[in-house]
Amino acid sequence: MVLDRSAALDRVGGDEELLREIASLFLSEYPSLMQEVRDAVQKRDPSALERSAHSLKGSVANFEAHDAVRASFRLESMGRTKNLDGVVAALVDLEAAFQALEPALVNLSTE
Repeated sequence: MVLDRSAALDRVGGDEELLREIASLFLSEYPSLMQEVRDAVQKRDPSALERSAHSLKGSVANFEAHDAVRASFRLESMGRTKNLDGVVAALVDLEAAFQALEPALVNLSTE
C-alpha cells in the first residue's frame, strides 16, 4: 500500500473534498520539491538536502505514504548528519517511492 487513504482522510477530519484538494495541490508542487532534493544531492549540499527533504517529507506525510516518508527522512537525516555516503542510492529510492505514489495521488485527487 503506497498510501493509507483511511488514515489520510482521518487527518483531514473525514473531509473528502479537502483531501482531494490537498492531493491536487501536492501533485502540482512536489515536482519542484523533488528537484530541490536532486539539486542538493548533485551539489552535495547537506544543508540544502536536509531542508528540501524535510519539506518533502512533511508534505507527503499528509497521505500516510510510509515508503515516501521513510525515503524522504533518510535523505533528511543524511543532510542533518552531513554524511552523504550512499546519497545517490537514497535518491533513487526516493524517486521510486514517488513514482509508485503518484498514480495513487492522481486517483485520490480525482475521486
